[in-house]
Amino acid sequence: MDVSVYKYEKGTALKDYTTKEIDEDAKKKLKKARKKISELQDTMYAEGKYSVLLCLQGMDTAGKDSLIREVFKDVNARGVVVHSFKVPTELELKHDFLWRHYIALPPKGKIGVFNRTHYENVLVTRVHPEYVFAENIPTVKSLEDLDDAFYHRRMEHINQFEKHIAENGTIILKFFLNVSKEEQKNRLLRRLNIPEKNWKFSAGDLEERKLWNNYQECYEDLLQRTSTNYAPWYVVPADDKPTARYIVAKTLEKELEKYGFKEPTLPKKVLDQIDEFKKQLNNE
Repeated sequence: MDVSVYKYEKGTALKDYTTKEIDEDAKKKLKKARKKISELQDTMYAEGKYSVLLCLQGMDTAGKDSLIREVFKDVNARGVVVHSFKVPTELELKHDFLWRHYIALPPKGKIGVFNRTHYENVLVTRVHPEYVFAENIPTVKSLEDLDDAFYHRRMEHINQFEKHIAENGTIILKFFLNVSKEEQKNRLLRRLNIPEKNWKFSAGDLEERKLWNNYQECYEDLLQRTSTNYAPWYVVPADDKPTARYIVAKTLEKELEKYGFKEPTLPKKVLDQIDEFKKQLNNE
């Protein structure tokens, strides 16, 4: 698979990206990809030089939760840390908007998954600017202060944040799960029609659905301004979940392979005594 075709190209309209792509062998291919990811993560952990930050964004029902479950099923549970960011807490609101994301970054050797990310701060708050008032920012006194320039400055802050962590060993991959409005409708109806899925439904989903075009415009702007060579965005067709999962897994696998992770070698003093250590154990 040539995963580069999913990498966002600046100047491209979001409508030019397909939402539906079907690979009939996606489930079988995913099994191979996630096994390879597991092996790469083990070696990355042993080497201890890099970490991975995988960011997932998408409209409601885009399939983020199930993607995380399926892609990382074979990875050592201690090797993956998932954070699902909700409405900021009282403590989080007492800090700048990136603080809670910074402290959730994965340590070297591990893969961190942000299920919804720091981009909510230039997405949801842009569609609902009144949310920003909860941050109690001195320079924000009215809705008029929350103009395009305000959000573009935030995007630049995000770029600086990502550049900083990339330069310090964090491999960043960002995925926008591009689901169609029609498929979202089908998935919402499924939540209503299947009793076991009712708990996933929220009336608020329908209110947010009415703002579909607003969200698409905001996504297009943030993709344009925040896709960089050190933290690229990938636009993944998400109408078919198995295919979307495989695309993300294969992209991660190919990116990790570039780094040529290697297990550290034992000090010569220890290597020279390996036969002696074996003897001690065998003579117990």
